[in-house]
Amino acid sequence: MEIKKLDPTDFEDFDALIQIFYLVFEHEGPVPNKKYLIKLLTNPNFIVFVVKINGQVVGGLTVFVLFLYYQLNPPAYLYDVGIRPEFQRQGLGKKLIVEVCKYCKENNFNEAFVETEIDDIEALNFYRNTSIS
Repeated sequence: MEIKKLDPTDFEDFDALIQIFYLVFEHEGPVPNKKYLIKLLTNPNFIVFVVKINGQVVGGLTVFVLFLYYQLNPPAYLYDVGIRPEFQRQGLGKKLIVEVCKYCKENNFNEAFVETEIDDIEALNFYRNTSIS
């Protein structure tokens, strides 16, 4: 298992992650074109992490860096955390969150946070059981 922060040359991994997001979150509609997705990967305020097993992307998450007027160090907003269904409940999501929080701490983010719907009991339980020290 490998957790990797993507760079602009990792388009194929980003595309694979987006396909997972469409599956896990039941997104409908077209995926943005390659040019747009590469542009996202070049944006320093948009960060993508993937989880790979045997070279195959099985999950990941995106991070939006939020610059606020009232604090010097920005928070990291974790968004679209998703693992392929057949790889869920194996601890991959927790390892991913831990690694991303470590990255955020090493890069002087004020905090890292995630948002979920109050009625998404599965997501709420996952985040509550993923304690970061």
